[in-house]
Amino acid sequence: MGSKNNEAWEALFQRFNILREVRRTGLFEIDAKTIKTVREPRLMSKFDHKTNLPEIFKTNGLAILPITRSRYVIGEFDAYQTVAYNPQIEPTPIAFPDTITSIQPSNLYSESVALHCAYVSGMVDHLLAEIAYPTISGRMSSRDFDFLIKSNGFAEHRISVSKSQIEIDAGYESESKFVLIEAKNESTSDFLIRQLYYPYRLWTDRLTKEIVPVFFTYSNDVFSFFVYKFTHPHRYNSLRLVFQKDYVLNHEDIKLDDIIEILSITRVVREPRLPFPQADIFERVVDLLGILVDTDMEKDDITANYAFDERQTNYYTTAGMYLGLIEKFQDTDRVIRFRLTRKGHGIMRKPYKNKYLGLASCILEHDIFQRVLKEYFEIGHPLNQDRIVKHMRDCNLYRVSSESTYYRRAQTISKWVDWILSLQSL
Repeated sequence: MGSKNNEAWEALFQRFNILREVRRTGLFEIDAKTIKTVREPRLMSKFDHKTNLPEIFKTNGLAILPITRSRYVIGEFDAYQTVAYNPQIEPTPIAFPDTITSIQPSNLYSESVALHCAYVSGMVDHLLAEIAYPTISGRMSSRDFDFLIKSNGFAEHRISVSKSQIEIDAGYESESKFVLIEAKNESTSDFLIRQLYYPYRLWTDRLTKEIVPVFFTYSNDVFSFFVYKFTHPHRYNSLRLVFQKDYVLNHEDIKLDDIIEILSITRVVREPRLPFPQADIFERVVDLLGILVDTDMEKDDITANYAFDERQTNYYTTAGMYLGLIEKFQDTDRVIRFRLTRKGHGIMRKPYKNKYLGLASCILEHDIFQRVLKEYFEIGHPLNQDRIVKHMRDCNLYRVSSESTYYRRAQTISKWVDWILSLQSL
């Protein structure tokens, strides 16, 4: 989907001299009917993260926003909000109610189920310090409103919106507040402010209560709430973080002895004839596994719908295949798709402790990771890259031969071992 969008937008930019018009006036309006001459408008206009944007948008610092149900505006907009997870925040443990059986805490692999779990376990009430009730969700129409948005050159443009379609993942109402939540079942580095701003403007006009915009992620069994405030209702870029709050469901803790035991009982397998992983952030491997629990996907779908660019999609799908948790297959239309293996499904459906120890075992089935972790325990501190590379040379890794490749892959090994060791403190 990513490459198809690139080609389609390149064609439109060339046909209508879009870039020249943006440079001249600051904006270019385009309707769905025109977009549809090259590709389905829904696929051509939904970019939840900066990394999802077509190349011509990225290169020229552009973004696209809907202004009606069938019309869009393109400009040098500062349209995205950076998300920075605070590692100093200790997640608050929350008990899952015994009376709830229709939600399985070990199977929260969709945004809606993760939100339901957060609500029934009391996280939303705790977050607000008030009792809240779920009241709205889904698609609805905005009202007519204007707003100012910054361009990348710090100028502001006035945008007029009329009955644009908006979608709200969840709305919760308490005695004094109305909370609007945009949810993602992955960690991410940014999000499209529009997803909170358009609903915020709609409900600010309808209610007298405080409207609280919240960005929510469920990643690696951590529920993260980023509570924001628009300091100026008519300014799109006035979004400010008030606080971040993380929660985890009560679970059996992983101890250092558990990691040592997994290391001692995991048998080494033969190195697969696959590129050695270069996906440094193992948490993102876990996110990808979660994405694939209930569906199989094309590479372009992963790239377009989640916070991956094409290169990252390649890195992380390959990492999952290396671990024996993801497989590539050809569907009936001869399209290449990715899905979890039987082993991958088995691990991702397990309770917290067994799931993460199972993932650690998948890493430690590879000799290089066993060697590095064992030496870590022997010397009591992380190995430097030279020492990791020495172990790598003894492990006959597939197509790792040049000096620079050894050292780049050593970084991934170090990060994955750090991830295993971090499990004891989650």
